Amino acid sequence: MELKKYFDDSGRYIMNTYNRYPVVLRKGRGMKVWSSDGREYLDFVAGVAVNILGHCHPKVVVAIQKQAQRLIHVSNYYYIEPQIKLAKLLVENSFADKVFFCNSGAEANEAAIKLARKYAKEQTGAERFEIITALNSFHGRTFAALTATGQEKFRKGFEPLVPGFRYVPFNDIDAIGKSITGQTCALLLEPIQGEGGVRIPSQDYLKEVRDLCDAHNLLLILDEVQTGMGRTGKFFAYEHFGITPDIMTIAKGLGGGVPVGAMLATDKVAPAFQPGSHASTFGGNPLVCAAAIATIETLLEDGFILDQCNRMGKYFMDRLGQLKAEFPNFITEIRGKGLLLGMELSREGDPVVKSCLEKGVLINCSAGNVLRFIPPLIVQRRDIDHLIDILRGIFMKLW
Repeated sequence: MELKKYFDDSGRYIMNTYNRYPVVLRKGRGMKVWSSDGREYLDFVAGVAVNILGHCHPKVVVAIQKQAQRLIHVSNYYYIEPQIKLAKLLVENSFADKVFFCNSGAEANEAAIKLARKYAKEQTGAERFEIITALNSFHGRTFAALTATGQEKFRKGFEPLVPGFRYVPFNDIDAIGKSITGQTCALLLEPIQGEGGVRIPSQDYLKEVRDLCDAHNLLLILDEVQTGMGRTGKFFAYEHFGITPDIMTIAKGLGGGVPVGAMLATDKVAPAFQPGSHASTFGGNPLVCAAAIATIETLLEDGFILDQCNRMGKYFMDRLGQLKAEFPNFITEIRGKGLLLGMELSREGDPVVKSCLEKGVLINCSAGNVLRFIPPLIVQRRDIDHLIDILRGIFMKLW
């Protein structure tokens, strides 16, 4: 089918909710994807941090194939073997005691918000329902997650929103303290703001948040949808900061490419959910759980991939720093942890994204002027060097 036909049919049949780049991706392996017209691209977007092991990782593919032949879907009215095994893996490798499965990060955050409110009403008082979140945050597109998101551009046009949310500047512990009232039940934060432009807090910030929550009997919810699953060089980003939350949400990289999300909680909080409190028809079905098990087992096997993430993250950061030294008027800051990296520009980033696409490299821009690099954790030095060469040529030409 001609490219124009694809574009025309997409415009005719699919709602216009994305500004799509003019390429139809058909096949992927490892760090590379290929378009319908045979062009090859090096992928530093990874399905927006989803393809954590690269495209079509053999162990994930085989797990999906085997499970698809055995059992694709059954209701949560029954016990599901891969779901139980996946829950055990997550609990044994995190702070949590219990897991709830869903299909996406937004759904995981909805579950976390519901759990926090229900726990508060049962344990600390019916008047407690407000949740404090951070400005510049992103928590999803469903209504409560959208309201929790601290960016007006995502909320505009959908008012009235869900009541019970307050926003404070990220990385400002004093602002949190001033925003706590007798109605506050929880704080919901990303350990590192991804969609907001790869914003990293000071090392003590989350510890101070944890202490504040303990002092006021509040729950701490961490949104690790983007930062979890090894993305920052540790299995979960909270490990960098020496604290544990009460509730955590994950998705994106969890399934190695298939849609699966989870909300994890301690035994202190989890009992607030009982049969009928919350549910998800497709949440934790056999197929996605098999893919997630294969993904986690591969991530944790001998610690090789997490070590690779740390080594390549440092190398990537160094190479980006070299670019900053060459183009100080265009690049204002380099920041990140592991393989969640951001390059803040002094102007809009989308022209750079388009130029990279033309040269066979896929990158992403968040917050308007931050080039966000979220490649598969299998990225190699040669891939990073190739991207740096492409960026250097673009900067020289554009500016």
